[in-house]
Amino acid sequence: MERLGMWLGRSREIYNLLRFRLGSGAGGLPRRDQDALSDSLRTCYRYLNQTSRSFAAVIQALDGELRHAVCIFYLVLRALDTIEDDMTINLETKVPMLHDFHSYLYQTDWRYMESKEKDKQVLEDFPTISLEFRNLAQVYRDVIADICHKMGIGMAEFLEKKVDSQQEWDKYCHYVAGLVGIGLSRLFSASELEEPIVGQDTELANSMGLFLQKTNIIRDYLEDQLEGREFWPREVWGRYVKKLSDLAKPENIDVAVQCMNELITNALHHVPDVLTYLSRLKNQSVFNFCAIPQVMAIATLAACYNNKQVFRGVVKIRKGQAITLMMDATNIQAVKTIMYQYVEEISRKVPSGDPSSSKTQQIIVSIRTTNLPNSAVVTRNHYSPFYLSFAMFLAALSWRYLSTMSKASEEYVQASEN
Repeated sequence: MERLGMWLGRSREIYNLLRFRLGSGAGGLPRRDQDALSDSLRTCYRYLNQTSRSFAAVIQALDGELRHAVCIFYLVLRALDTIEDDMTINLETKVPMLHDFHSYLYQTDWRYMESKEKDKQVLEDFPTISLEFRNLAQVYRDVIADICHKMGIGMAEFLEKKVDSQQEWDKYCHYVAGLVGIGLSRLFSASELEEPIVGQDTELANSMGLFLQKTNIIRDYLEDQLEGREFWPREVWGRYVKKLSDLAKPENIDVAVQCMNELITNALHHVPDVLTYLSRLKNQSVFNFCAIPQVMAIATLAACYNNKQVFRGVVKIRKGQAITLMMDATNIQAVKTIMYQYVEEISRKVPSGDPSSSKTQQIIVSIRTTNLPNSAVVTRNHYSPFYLSFAMFLAALSWRYLSTMSKASEEYVQASEN
């Protein structure tokens, strides 16, 4: 199974940029907070930085006690995911472990020492993670344990099950990413940094996760094929080829692109929910946490749409583009503008003869009219001269910083943060 879709891309460059922008120290946390941690919580943050990198940066920029709750939430799910990913564990052992994993949170000494996965430290030292889980307020513990239970059941269901229908695609994405969105939203509300409706509206929270997960699945077709993983729904690709792997054959490139365009069209249906969700957020740290990966996702879909390179190599957004997105995605109007621009880019690419072209244009029209009224569309040219000057200065510094890390970045490309 693909690792947790989570909320950010996988490159080391983005991780370093986020730390640079958010002012994190060597340990990742804001400098003012590094000395206030217990030894066990400090260890948890060390595991967070070791196992996540990009996600760690935005977690550590969250406000107050929410930061610790989300850190522990991530590590618990990372441990669960590590069990699921470990192919050396037979199904007779793995299925009960996945079903019961939420109960291990309340067992002071439970650990697993036989994993062969790269993130095995979160299992070998699970008592440290579970200790900090039990130190959280009850409202946070209830959310984390509940999501862990539901995700474990979902993972067990898809251990040997292929994703056939589009409905099953949604279900799979719900288990590995939608539940993460729901859990995070409930934590946001439990912290009282956000209104109760944010945690109560599970449909919108689920869409946040599905949009990111589907983007990752679409973009990573070739990598998943090379690793023997398949997540594209048979209901879609079966109309184009006999086997999913056939899409990578040069002679099938035209139908491969058409198949991908259909899946991108499917993913775009989550954009209205994403914008509605983001419009409800009040806390700046929570907004940044949620908005940055969403604008990265729409930019990635625009880069992938009608692009043959998805079936030949790696498609990813440029460093400078990533910098601009992270600087701009600080309020709902800016995010709407970004979404509008990339949706328009997709619209311009839609081939007239594409089998799903009419459906693509329909969802684009829906996004325009429902979430982006004409009076609300603002372009980057409307920013103040001061903002533009500051943005250019920050971009220049960020680019220089990223350039010094270019060699180190390659070591992380292989690590899946999906």
